[in-house]
Amino acid sequence: MDLRQLEIIQIKMASSSSLGPFSPEPTFLTHPVMKEDGECIINWEELPSELTSSILSRLDTIDILENAQKVCTTWRRVCKDPEMWRKIDMRNLGALWLKLNLEMMCRHAVDRSQGGLVEIDIWHFGTDSLLNYIADCSSNLRNLKLVKCSLLTSEGVTEAIVNLPLLEELEVSYCSLSVESLKVVGQACHNLKTLKLNRLYSRFPFVDDDDALAIAETMPRLSHLQLFGNKLTDVGLNAILDSCPNLEHLDLRQCRNVDFFGDLKKRCSERIKVFRRPYDSFLDYPHYEAVIHTDSSEDYDNDTYPYEYDHDSDYSYDDYNSYDYDDVYDF
Repeated sequence: MDLRQLEIIQIKMASSSSLGPFSPEPTFLTHPVMKEDGECIINWEELPSELTSSILSRLDTIDILENAQKVCTTWRRVCKDPEMWRKIDMRNLGALWLKLNLEMMCRHAVDRSQGGLVEIDIWHFGTDSLLNYIADCSSNLRNLKLVKCSLLTSEGVTEAIVNLPLLEELEVSYCSLSVESLKVVGQACHNLKTLKLNRLYSRFPFVDDDDALAIAETMPRLSHLQLFGNKLTDVGLNAILDSCPNLEHLDLRQCRNVDFFGDLKKRCSERIKVFRRPYDSFLDYPHYEAVIHTDSSEDYDNDTYPYEYDHDSDYSYDDYNSYDYDDVYDF
């Protein structure tokens, strides 16, 4: 057992707010077995596999690949179970997207799902080739979140999503997605119920209803819609309300061109169960910094990311040519 990896896992679990029924910490994490001579033994091998799987599933993808599966043989076996990879969580990465070859890690995680992937979150490092690889391998995908992936193109996003007909939830925040691509997505994904389309702020044009009209035209089954900082006007909002009868959750924070002329405000209040208005607080917005920083491609100084490369990682960039992601961690 690698004690360094075990320590990392324990710290992660102790700081997690999503342990649910395992909070406070399970006794096997805080009260190990003691021998008469004082030696400390943790009986990882004796835990039921279902319990081990439930615990490890609370870790994100990188923690599982870099730490959890290296603790012991039992954990390694659980971490290779396709059921562990129905959801891939590679969000909120901080400087890890500069530190590790996250695309290779993501492809390896997709392979482990064996076609069973239903939800994936990708922040910062997504590319056209990665997204199309996911679509080719994961036709059952229901939930796709793409955030701040500057290397993605509209064409790449469209090419992938048209191969995901079962998609129900889609987030494209601060990534490239043209209006024409948005229409193609709506026409291809007939089951789409949730859309989060949040764009970087730009001064021009001052008003723009193209996104709203594309949504109204192609996404009639939406129940949840977030258009944070969009340039839509009352015209676009009315079109959405006319065409999306199931809409219950609507987030229009920072959409400052919406004036609610006439009975539009009343119409929203009566139709929408959860309505975030243009000037409502955005302190709970997960991409809060995007409200302030208008350009996500700014150069970062060395103090912003004071991290060193981890040359011991199986996914570090220095070792990229030495690894085939199909073979990583095949014990």
